[in-house]
Amino acid sequence: MSEENKLGPPMTELDIRTSTNGFYNGFSTSVAVPAKIVISILVVWAIFWPVQSGEVLNNLNAVILDAFAAWYIWVVAFFLTTCIALALWPAAGRLNLGIEDDKPEFNNFSWFSMMFGAGIGVGMLTWAVAEPVSHFGSNPQTIMGLATAQSEDNVRNAYQWSFLHWGFSAWACYAICGLSLAFFSYRRGLPLTIRSGLTPLFGTALAGPLGHVIDVVAVVATILGVAQTLGFGVDQFVAGLTRIGIGGMVNDEGGASTVGVIVSLLVIMGLSTLSALSGVGKGIKWLSNLNMVLSIILLGFFIIFGATWFGFSAMFLGLWDYVIALPWMSVNVFQSDGVEGSEAFLLAQWQGWWPVFYWAWWIAFAPFVGLFLARISRGRTIREFVLGALIVPALMCFVWFAWAGGTAIYLELYEGANGVILDAANGDKIFAMTEFMLSPVSEALAYGFVLLIVVLLLTFLVTSADSAVLIVNTINAAGDEGPKARPHILFWGIALAMVVAGLLISGGTSAIQTAMVIGALPFSVVMALMTVALLKAIYNDTRRVKAGVPTTFDNIEGATGNSNLTDQFAE
Repeated sequence: MSEENKLGPPMTELDIRTSTNGFYNGFSTSVAVPAKIVISILVVWAIFWPVQSGEVLNNLNAVILDAFAAWYIWVVAFFLTTCIALALWPAAGRLNLGIEDDKPEFNNFSWFSMMFGAGIGVGMLTWAVAEPVSHFGSNPQTIMGLATAQSEDNVRNAYQWSFLHWGFSAWACYAICGLSLAFFSYRRGLPLTIRSGLTPLFGTALAGPLGHVIDVVAVVATILGVAQTLGFGVDQFVAGLTRIGIGGMVNDEGGASTVGVIVSLLVIMGLSTLSALSGVGKGIKWLSNLNMVLSIILLGFFIIFGATWFGFSAMFLGLWDYVIALPWMSVNVFQSDGVEGSEAFLLAQWQGWWPVFYWAWWIAFAPFVGLFLARISRGRTIREFVLGALIVPALMCFVWFAWAGGTAIYLELYEGANGVILDAANGDKIFAMTEFMLSPVSEALAYGFVLLIVVLLLTFLVTSADSAVLIVNTINAAGDEGPKARPHILFWGIALAMVVAGLLISGGTSAIQTAMVIGALPFSVVMALMTVALLKAIYNDTRRVKAGVPTTFDNIEGATGNSNLTDQFAE
């Protein structure tokens, strides 16, 4: 039997039923309505029963971190390994994420800007300073007595762990999800929605309840993942507004007050909704380019006027340490002995607070960033997509951590900051550092840079929020990328703001973290299945190419005269 007879064309149609009239015209009510109900219940629960919701969420979070820590560690290692394998696999790397004549819609600068801005760009303004400083104080090496907290011998360890959390593993989560969506949507012609990535495993069954559940899980994970980002961002935005002289934004504990949360969300979600109404090619593209330019200005300031050579050393020595230790850090699971305060207990606790939390965050964020990456990457090859999505944004994160965080550590070690940066809240650390550097030179200059950071933070937050609203509506509309009715954009903009506000007011950022870790768990299973399905599909496509069997939906339609292929043509 010939190779062509062994393997037929792939599945190129998934008939997801959508409404043809009324309020939900163009939307799958089997996804949109349940997703809205789940999010609405969460909002009402968090706002009206904050104590009960906090206790339940914390108990669930403890169970998940105890029972599934190893799962989170190993599944992200699986994503990273798959990305590396696809980039190195010659036949797979040449495949185009589209039909033969498709070319990229955006130039490289806009592509990288949108990728970074919608991915974790906003996190840089909080964690590029806060995380190296935190690990400078505590990390597995200090727990094991191999380094001294807040001393010179702990600087490289701080960067090794910071780079792990924001480096290749983080972007592998996004790349896997985005690659799966782009592959099945732009090569196969399937809907641009999460369930399409599982067609090699489940075929047309995904048009029914199984597919609806998968997309609802993706919508909920997206809202909670973006809520996590916005929660940190609101805290930092409030800190910035306070620094520039706007009072009443913080409470007695130094966190964002109820007024601060409400004002911040009104500004952020108001602007993001306006941007979402304008679409990806207009508002989001220009906002992404703006925050990339502002980021370069701010980063250039830290590189030139901050700890230039200290940051240079942190960048390259940290990168070397990170790459060498990456295999071990990616698969190692610290096991607690159950004795509170013991070394094993503290190591397991630290891993739950940091790597496990981050892997849950990136997985929850993956449907949003992945679908957005797919949307802006049509026409690129698999190798170009993987290397672009994996390496370039990660290197940008490393640069930010090295010079922004490096400057903070240098000022504390050698320039007499005396805890001004260390003792500030995480969201306030970058403002405290900037004022410490510039206030002796010029109060006006210090004020100007704090204002620039506030504006940059706002553009990052707006980009993330408006992208999330568009992505959620795309999933609810069975992958339709076209313009959405204003009421649906407004609903998800308001819903996202209410989730953030409800959880922040009832339990602070820890409540959002807990909800996000819980919401990420079911989607982590979906992503693992997407990865297996993608490998299966790409392998079969390389066989089809050799056998002369069509692999893209336009060629299959021309070859068969019928695009309504069924399970007999599934992978």
